[in-house]
Amino acid sequence: MINILLFASTVLIWGTTWIAITMQVGPVPVLVSVFYRFATAGIVMLVALALMGKLKCPALKHQPFIVAQALCLFSCNFICFYTASSYVHSGLISVIFSLATIYNAINARIFFGERVKPRTFVAGAIGMIGLLLLFGPDILGKFDANSWKGLGLAALGTLFFSLGNMVSRRNSAAGISPVTANAWGMGYGALFLLVLIGITGTPIVAPPDARYIGAMLYLAVFGSVIGFTTYLMAVSRIGSAKAAYMTVLFPVVALTLSTLFEGYQWTPLAMIGLTLTLLGNLVMFVPSLRRGNPAALPVAKA
Repeated sequence: MINILLFASTVLIWGTTWIAITMQVGPVPVLVSVFYRFATAGIVMLVALALMGKLKCPALKHQPFIVAQALCLFSCNFICFYTASSYVHSGLISVIFSLATIYNAINARIFFGERVKPRTFVAGAIGMIGLLLLFGPDILGKFDANSWKGLGLAALGTLFFSLGNMVSRRNSAAGISPVTANAWGMGYGALFLLVLIGITGTPIVAPPDARYIGAMLYLAVFGSVIGFTTYLMAVSRIGSAKAAYMTVLFPVVALTLSTLFEGYQWTPLAMIGLTLTLLGNLVMFVPSLRRGNPAALPVAKA
């Protein structure tokens, strides 16, 4: 039941954050927008934990890993995602992000020695064909440089996200709760972004309107504080590879919203591409369900 609740909340929240990100892109520079988001989220989490008497500072030996988590999950990845959203529809970015299932399986092999099963490569091949069809009209047909940029940045952001999963898994194994790691990680991420803003000379532009502020608060509180907590709790409970399966449903939610609010237009190739991309992800865990693995069952629903 807990895994199901973690799944439902994460899919609902993260499936809708992509459209909110597009509301922050525009007059406010990307670095500043991401800083606003994680500065707000970090303050909310640290203050809330302090008021509840649960604020703990990880030991010095764990600090480098908290910083690594901050760079991968709370700064670098979102710099990529926010920038990508200025080139391609938010729903398409979520499709790239759904390939975290493949990234996590490969990275778990590299960092934790977990065997990469043959179906991972099958799933990857199906997913890549799906992406080719989905992005075909925007990229292969027009050879649009901006579309390529959006595609590359979304893929890079997903790689950072996956690496952050590996660090979070290590931190959980070391006894650091996801809530504690997130609170300090978001704070460190905001500080890193502030340093980048200073180094690059990026102007700090105030939030321009209520729409921007609303999107920023939604992303900070729901997308970051709640979303990352529920997701990383799932990582600590069931492992990074299985937890990433919930990203299978993100594109369905995100592309639906993109159709309603961004005017995304479906084509037969795009529909086939989305189906194949989702199928590639589903291939990753269906065999586990058919074996009747009790640990995998909640994850599939999650």
